[in-house]
Parts: sequence; C-alpha cells; structure tokens
Amino acid sequence: MVEFTLPQNSKPVTGKTWPRPDSARVREFQIYRWNPDDGQNPRIDTFFVDLHDCGPMVLDAIIWIKNKVDPTLTFRRSCREGICGSCAMNIAGTNTLACTKGMDDIEGVIKLYPLPHMSVVKDLVPDLTNFYLQHAAIEPWLQAGQNPEKERLQSPQQRAKLDGLYECILCACCSTSCPSYWWNSDRYLGPAALLQAKRWISDSRDEAGEERLGYVDDAFRLYRCHTIMNCTKACPKGLEPAKAIAELKNMAIARLD
Repeated sequence: MVEFTLPQNSKPVTGKTWPRPDSARVREFQIYRWNPDDGQNPRIDTFFVDLHDCGPMVLDAIIWIKNKVDPTLTFRRSCREGICGSCAMNIAGTNTLACTKGMDDIEGVIKLYPLPHMSVVKDLVPDLTNFYLQHAAIEPWLQAGQNPEKERLQSPQQRAKLDGLYECILCACCSTSCPSYWWNSDRYLGPAALLQAKRWISDSRDEAGEERLGYVDDAFRLYRCHTIMNCTKACPKGLEPAKAIAELKNMAIARLD
C-alpha cells in the first residue's frame, strides 16, 4: 500500500504577527516563510499593509512589507508588467503573478505561498531548475539548417499559427497547477514546455518539426496529460496549454497513418 508522508520539519507553524500600522485602510497578509539555514519548520507570518502608503497590486504590498517591515522577506520580481514571470506565486489559492493581481480582487486575508509542489529555495522562491531543464529539452530555438541562402519569410497566415503560443513567459503557473506534473515532474514535460514545443513545431521557418514531434511523442513526456485543464485556468496570460497539448497529441497520432 502506498504511504504518503511529509518530509520532516515541513509542516508550517504559526509565525510572527507584525505590528499593525495606525491607518484607516489596512490589509492583512499571511505569508509563507522558510529559511533553509535555520533548521526550523516553515511558518506563516502575519503582516498588515497600510493601503494609504502602498500601490494597488499584491507585488506592491510585498515590496512595501520588505522595505518597511521585514527586510528578510525573500521573493522574485523584475518587470512589474506581467512580462517576465518572475513574481509567480500562489495567491489566495491560485497560481498567478503578484504584479498583475490587484488586492481589491481578493476578499479577506491575502495568503501568499510559493508555487506548489516544488522545492523551496527560501520563503516565496521556488526551485525552478527542473522546470528550466525541461524547457531546454525541447530546444526552444529556430532550427533551419546551416548556411541558408535566403531569408525565410512567413505569410500572415503562417505567422498567425504562433498566436497563443509565443506569448508564454515561463512563469510556471500552469505546470505547478497540474496534478500530472506534481506526480511525474521527473518525466512529464508539463504544460509550459509542451506549449513551447507546439510553438516551434508550428513555426513555418523551422525544419526540425519531425524531430521535435518525435521527442515529445512519449508515454510520459506528452501522454501524462489527462486534460484536467488546470493549466489553462491558471495561465495569467490567458493562453491555452491544454489545447496546445491536445493538438500535439493529434499531430503525433497522425504520424502513424
């Protein structure tokens, strides 16, 4: 019989409650904290953000907390425009970007956790090493042979086939929302990598489509997807990884005809 147990010292405990600011407009945050160097259990710290002194987005609040309350709070962020994917985390139970999630869109206490089912580096920072290796495995660059004699042009119709694929920012919200990825992340490529594979296979300028399709056409790399649709629901860019994966499956099956 399969037994599921949590690693030692992995259950979060109640952490510190920081002082409440003297303000008429305050939002409460409960934030996951874990330091790999202190040997302690993860904890949930409680913070109060002064909305009169803070921007409207969740990322604004996290930066406010780090600057004015606890400088040890650790998280990733960069563009603040929903382009880089750095600030992806689990916000109020949903994987999304902190920079594009408004505090007014969340009722009650705002709870922040790192992306689920990944090792944690510290606090809200997940370890994306395996995620990036899977992306590299699908060779996400144009493969058009050596020494081309002329520019490879695309018609508007050919270019349109890339819409809904190239916009992926590799935030990992989709893959970390997928139960199949939770259980098989060592062999299943996951929604993000497969969406990128579909992007390059669909590119009329690329000459390695058959090889790319042959690589993903595997019982685990592709077919661990069970069309649960969590990936599409979670994507902060409004993309449809589940649709791209279904199309990859159809293309792989067509190779057998």
